[in-house]
Amino acid sequence: MQDGTKKSCGKRLSRIEGQVRGIARMLVEDRYCIDVVTQISAVRAALRKVEEEILRDHVGHCVESAINSGDASEQRRKVAELVQVMSRSNR
Repeated sequence: MQDGTKKSCGKRLSRIEGQVRGIARMLVEDRYCIDVVTQISAVRAALRKVEEEILRDHVGHCVESAINSGDASEQRRKVAELVQVMSRSNR
């Protein structure tokens, strides 16, 4: 993973960690259910953004390297990985 992506995702994940702690606090404080669900939805959206950024980096770096290598088996492996992870994330 490229350094810029690591830093960006690390910062996002730290914010998400804070959001999750906030949700736990909301439960302790017996906050309104819909407010809790709204915050959970926000965390899920933030995690999707991190996932997208990491996948974009993977395609731009790892998959591109496999394509440029000319190694057909490595190319197939990288494409298979992408298909597998995309099918899992769409569930």
